[in-house]
Amino acid sequence: MTNKCIPNYYQDRVCLNVLANSIENAKEVYEAAQTYVVVGVLSKNYPTNQLAITEMKKYAMAIDNAISIGLGAGDPNQSKMVSEISSVLQPQHINQVFTGVATSRALLGQDNTVINGLVSPTGKVGLVKISTGPLSCKAPDGIVPVETAIEMLKDMGGSSVKYFSMDGLKYIDEFKYVAKCCAELNFALEPTGGIDLNNYATILKIALDAGVKKVIPHIYSSIIDKNSGKTKPQDVKTLMDMTRELL
Repeated sequence: MTNKCIPNYYQDRVCLNVLANSIENAKEVYEAAQTYVVVGVLSKNYPTNQLAITEMKKYAMAIDNAISIGLGAGDPNQSKMVSEISSVLQPQHINQVFTGVATSRALLGQDNTVINGLVSPTGKVGLVKISTGPLSCKAPDGIVPVETAIEMLKDMGGSSVKYFSMDGLKYIDEFKYVAKCCAELNFALEPTGGIDLNNYATILKIALDAGVKKVIPHIYSSIIDKNSGKTKPQDVKTLMDMTRELL
């Protein structure tokens, strides 16, 4: 079965992003989402590029390459590794810090893979922090208007804003403005951090009501079984049901 959200990126409006702790779990959530999902595999879990490539290829083969190569809790020190392994794997989705987007796009050599760029809330509506790279995160905060951040991401070959960490509904007013800008500037949006079954619909509705053409919500720890470490397929189904009600 062909993944329905990427590379036909604007064909469908919502695509989930969830984690999997095994190939079996990846298959379970892929089926539970009826392929409207990219499954996160974290680069931070592998000690070397070659081991990451070897293992991630197995995931890719199992779920029509619907993998999302992750940093690991937004760790900027993983930026280089993500770019390097992505150039070999050619995944459907890549998570990057703001300053890593251009490197990933250049090494990919194509425009189909979705690459997000991580920006963070600032406490002020209309402004985001873009100093999320391995060096810039240690410097004084780089804060710019949301519109500027989006256009810079476009300059670098990015596909979407990864808004992290939202801490659930803590920065909801700022998120509304980010959604408005993404809609106006024809850019995708990936809300991330503290999203669960209780606040998912609220967050997604804000993005859809704003007119964002593509939304990729990240729902991670809240739907992971604490005993097995697996993402729960039933929770993924529930998220899909909520999504259908809003579309």
